[in-house]
Amino acid sequence: MVLRKIFLPDVPAPAGHYSPAVAANGFLYISGQLPLDPKSPGAGVPDGIDAQTEQVFANLSAVLAAAGSTKEDLVKVTIYVNGIEHWDRINALYTAYMGDHRPARAVVPTPPLHFGALLELEAVALCAE
Repeated sequence: MVLRKIFLPDVPAPAGHYSPAVAANGFLYISGQLPLDPKSPGAGVPDGIDAQTEQVFANLSAVLAAAGSTKEDLVKVTIYVNGIEHWDRINALYTAYMGDHRPARAVVPTPPLHFGALLELEAVALCAE
């Protein structure tokens, strides 16, 4: 088995000991995406659930693109949400982002997330070797 670590072009490597994604056996395993702009380290999370959700989707799209995949290749999405009261809005934005594509999904209520984020998303997608 060959593992291919995926990093984003023109974005510094993560500060933590992980890869943004790893491709293995035709699948892409995407690390948790927080609502942080990878091109503006230290900027913090944007205000509000809409801005945070849109940043998470932008980060997810960037990782997928770096691996040669798209959102239509997503197989499974897990969304961690700090405050289930945000779920209706996240779900509306998720529906708009995904369109007709409906990967398997889990929603997990959590205690506070890193950097005060209201959500974090991890995913599995198909990926060409």
